[in-house]
Amino acid sequence: MTDRYRQKSARPGADRHSPKRALGRLLASGLALTTVALTTALVAGGAASATGKHGASSVENGGTATIDMNTAPTSLDPQYGFTVESAEADWLAYTPLLTYAHKNGGAGTVIIPGLAKSLPTVSSNGLTYTFTLRSGLKFSNGEPVVASDFTFAIERLLKLNFGGDSFFLTSIKGAETYFKGKASTISGISTDNATGKITVQLSAPYGAFENIIAIPAAAPVPPTTPLTVQSQPPPGVGAYVIKDVVPTVSFELVKSPNFASFHISGIPVGHLNTIKVTIVSNSTTEAEQVLDNQVDNFDTWDTVPSSLLATIESQAADRFAYEPAEATDYFFMNQSKAPFNNKLAREAVNYAVNRDAFVRLASGTITPDCYLLPPGIVGHPTAPCPYGSNMNGSNLSKAKSLIKEAHLVGTPVTVWGETTSPVEQLVEYYGGVLKSIGFKVSYKFVTGSTYFPTISTKTSDPQTGWSAWEETFPNPINFYILLNGKDIEPVGNRDRSYVDDPHIQSELSTLGPVTATKLSTVTRQWTALTEYEAKQADELIVGYPDDPKFMSDQIDFKTAIYSEIYGNDWSTWELLKS
Repeated sequence: MTDRYRQKSARPGADRHSPKRALGRLLASGLALTTVALTTALVAGGAASATGKHGASSVENGGTATIDMNTAPTSLDPQYGFTVESAEADWLAYTPLLTYAHKNGGAGTVIIPGLAKSLPTVSSNGLTYTFTLRSGLKFSNGEPVVASDFTFAIERLLKLNFGGDSFFLTSIKGAETYFKGKASTISGISTDNATGKITVQLSAPYGAFENIIAIPAAAPVPPTTPLTVQSQPPPGVGAYVIKDVVPTVSFELVKSPNFASFHISGIPVGHLNTIKVTIVSNSTTEAEQVLDNQVDNFDTWDTVPSSLLATIESQAADRFAYEPAEATDYFFMNQSKAPFNNKLAREAVNYAVNRDAFVRLASGTITPDCYLLPPGIVGHPTAPCPYGSNMNGSNLSKAKSLIKEAHLVGTPVTVWGETTSPVEQLVEYYGGVLKSIGFKVSYKFVTGSTYFPTISTKTSDPQTGWSAWEETFPNPINFYILLNGKDIEPVGNRDRSYVDDPHIQSELSTLGPVTATKLSTVTRQWTALTEYEAKQADELIVGYPDDPKFMSDQIDFKTAIYSEIYGNDWSTWELLKS
């Protein structure tokens, strides 16, 4: 849903390889790599009952589950954290006016009422959305929830420079004026605490508006919450309460004392009493502990080490699977500075890279491709890659000639990456390719929890580096935040290639207002735009990652929901009786 630190079954419109087959194809080909040398009707959420460990045939409420997570959330403050690790927990503690169905696969992308009584009424011109807050709601601390708390949440996320603030700035009337300090409140939001009515005026029709209202950052928090990032998250309305946060070390979710009493249809109240999350620096240790049933879950967003994959598949086949999601792994190339302000340099990189190398280094969990939009998103092209497939080989000679033509041989390039596996290995391979075509390469590695905030700040001004994007919502406009010139910001920037292309901007202004129910009518336009963007070589697309669902034998694997947007849905976990 966001930047993902670190997914897939077959999808319509594209030739897909399962992770296992992708890895097997590589190993069979004898591709020898070293890190430096290559330097929706709703689908049922699962079985109603399960046969558990040791022949058990039932589950039980209560108890504690444990999770190892390779990378800490940037923050668990809902109006600031904007990585998948943040959202995975915040989704269960902060319910917005609208939210997503707790269902497997594509059914989990269906919007349902959250704290609102129903889906909003929308004016005929698409500019006015009207919600009504449920009555009797209380925050986890017992304080009543009122309609104006929604306004406060939106204003607070703008004040904190939430990573997805551009969604709100460009859609809600008066949001940008408030953000710039020229108004004391957002003029486009009006509320009535007596009736619970919330009215939002848009500055222009925005087809994905209901989706952005479903982001946890838009969930109400008490108006006394400070306008600074809180290491101990504020009270919310959700099945769980986030407590005892030790940044970069651990945190807990405990069952909310009052959420069940609200009887919100479609949102689980949670089976477990406590969920304990520990940040571990080594993904091998993380996988081994789950394999040995010492820990209950290997986090969705981490990559299973290739050295353990075969063992896990043979010894834990009934509690391990790869789940579909919609995400794109890529390397950004900063066009605001040399050498990637020269299109020839960006073309050279796209010609040079062998994407199969990335697949192998990621344990076969990436399906290689060259397009920004993944297969499950409207507009994913099926045309051949414009710079060759690069799946079983690369065109180094062509790449080298382009670097010479551009007079860029010997140009210094610093490649950025985070200190987690397999990202370090992917970055070193990528840097090795840049070196082989004529650049003078150095590396800049940053710890996981601070990596995205660092590369999203203008003062860091990175030339190129690894990045990844998980769908925030199932609309192509969500992925184009990565290439939208209007989204370039000094802090919290997501357009890290600093692309400000007039053609892209024109198309986004036309396609952005199209509502979710009519997206299929503009598939051709989205596809054409994505093919155009690939030809511009604005970034190096690596491919589409697979997400592991890997648990101990204490969790009912069959009924545990995997959300296409939020990953493992902890609120659906149940302990098996021994």
